[in-house]
Amino acid sequence: MEGNYTSAFTEEERAARRAQRAAARKKKQQERRRRQLLLMTPFFLLGGVFVVLLTAMATNRPTEDVPQQTVMAAAPQPMEATPQTAEPEQPFSVSETAETVQLGAELPSAYAIVVDLDNETILAEKEARTVISPASMTKILTLLVAAEHVTDLDDTFTMTIDITDYCYVNGCSVVGLDVGETATIRELLYGTILPSGADAALGLATYVAGSHEAFVELMNEKLEELGLSETAHFTNCVGLYDPEHVCTVYDMAMILKAAMDNELCRQVLDARTYETAPTEAHPDGQVLSNWFLRRIEDKDTGGLDVIAAKTGYVSQSGNCAASCAQAPDGSRYICVTGNAYSSWRAIYDHAELYKTYCAAPTEDSTASGSTPGADAKPA
Repeated sequence: MEGNYTSAFTEEERAARRAQRAAARKKKQQERRRRQLLLMTPFFLLGGVFVVLLTAMATNRPTEDVPQQTVMAAAPQPMEATPQTAEPEQPFSVSETAETVQLGAELPSAYAIVVDLDNETILAEKEARTVISPASMTKILTLLVAAEHVTDLDDTFTMTIDITDYCYVNGCSVVGLDVGETATIRELLYGTILPSGADAALGLATYVAGSHEAFVELMNEKLEELGLSETAHFTNCVGLYDPEHVCTVYDMAMILKAAMDNELCRQVLDARTYETAPTEAHPDGQVLSNWFLRRIEDKDTGGLDVIAAKTGYVSQSGNCAASCAQAPDGSRYICVTGNAYSSWRAIYDHAELYKTYCAAPTEDSTASGSTPGADAKPA
């Protein structure tokens, strides 16, 4: 575990920033209601016109000084129904505001973004639009694409030597599935995220698309659908380094948001552990663990519950992590960091960012004036 983390912000500054965010959220909600009312106004007016016309027709009395035939000619004529073409739904996005904090050397991770999902704003960022290697955070998109295509979670896939050789040659993290071992699709989903198993991810890719290459095409189609294809492009489903396998921490935050909107993905990303069924190769089954979630659950996040997470590491990216947290009032936030010098550093950076920019102020924290990260104990 890493040493103590000292923030550049006091509790008073934190409280002020939270108050600003609360005011901004209220203002945005009011603007959203105003837009909804404006959209409905033409329908109210049109309804009123029809009521007046129908009332006039029911009385069957012409207006004074106007011939009967003129009044009847003015009656509304039936209109042919015009097919309405729905506008394509715009991809979800978040934007900087005047209150967005530009992080510097006080945050050890080289890249970072903290997103308020409800307010659709960026609370803090550090090189958030810089293209990086996403490492195994890639598997969040692997999970999402697979979840959108599978229909039977109890269907099975049998591991092939091509997959195990790929994992061995490239030094991938794996679940540990043997050649010829059969696993359910549900187990492959959990195996892709919790232990970051490349064997499980490749099994999903082959099951869904017939080949790794075809599945990667689906991944890039999803990036385009999410509006991220200008900066994000993937060449594999496991996160191996490739000069053309890139995205930004902003892109990864949007990928995680899309995954959190999918119920199946949400269940997998939120799991601390998952136990697989016994097989001949593993008679007692295997217990899969999401170590990021298990390690951050006793850290000071300012009262937020971290409900999803995926880590990543290759030497070119350093330690990366993407997580989603929920406040007691139901507000949701996403944090993505890149190039921390250790896996523990990534955990503490996420905890500190949630505590500083997302947590509601408490009487105890304001009164004590405690230093952020003071509870972090060295390894």
